[in-house]
Order: sequence, then C-alpha cells, then structure tokens
Amino acid sequence: MKFRPLHDRVVVRRLEEEEKTAGGIIIPDTAKEKPMQGEVLAIGPGARNEKGELVALDVQAGDRVLFGKWSGTEVKIDGEELLIMKESDIMGVLTHSAPAKAAA
Repeated sequence: MKFRPLHDRVVVRRLEEEEKTAGGIIIPDTAKEKPMQGEVLAIGPGARNEKGELVALDVQAGDRVLFGKWSGTEVKIDGEELLIMKESDIMGVLTHSAPAKAAA
C-alpha cells in the first residue's frame, strides 16, 4: 500500500537511539524515551495561503529531522510504525557537516 499525505503533512520514520550511554551503560527498552529524530518518507503538496496559492514545504523526502517529543500521530502502515505530523511540528533539518581540517 502506498500513502500520500495531504496538504502540509509529513510522514516520518523514527530513527532508533543508541542502546548504550556514553559511559557504556546499556539502557533497557522500558527506560528508553522515544527518539525525537526521524527520516522524512513522504510529504504532501503544501498548504494554501490567504490568496489560495499553494506554498510548498521546506522539507523533502530523505531529510533527517528533529521534532517535538509529543508531535504527530502514530500510525501503522504495512506493519511499520510511522508518524504523520504537520510540517510546523518539525523543529529543523539535521545536516552532517564535513569534519574541520587542521589549518596548514
């Protein structure tokens, strides 16, 4: 089954957090918090402004995003747990920067 979100909605798959702390302590499943990072799987066409013009979304499929702890609605599609949220629930897009090189 394929799913296409409407308006300014976004489908996000949560990214799993590390199972160990920096000190090497293993965190049991019952003590873990739900991750607040995810990967955008699908986006809607956008919302309409006051003039009726379609305003495209800032995120794209494949973006790694940060969202609020209680954001979105959890759904199960094809056996996979996903989140559907409005773009405004997304706080930002995470980018990987290249490591800084030492000055010559």
